[in-house]
Amino acid sequence: MPIQIRELVVKVTVSEGTNQPAQSGTGSGQASSSSTANSELLQQCVEEVLEVLKRKKER
Repeated sequence: MPIQIRELVVKVTVSEGTNQPAQSGTGSGQASSSSTANSELLQQCVEEVLEVLKRKKER
């Protein structure tokens, strides 16, 4: 008998800098590129969530 998953809950905790070594000096170039990468990732996540909600609403 197959199992059907009706709801999946994913919890994520994001803390800045946990996987990155401590930076010495100014490091302003890396900070701005990291910020840009985070913004792009956030935008992609928002788009995917909105698409899922749109599909769910169509049902």
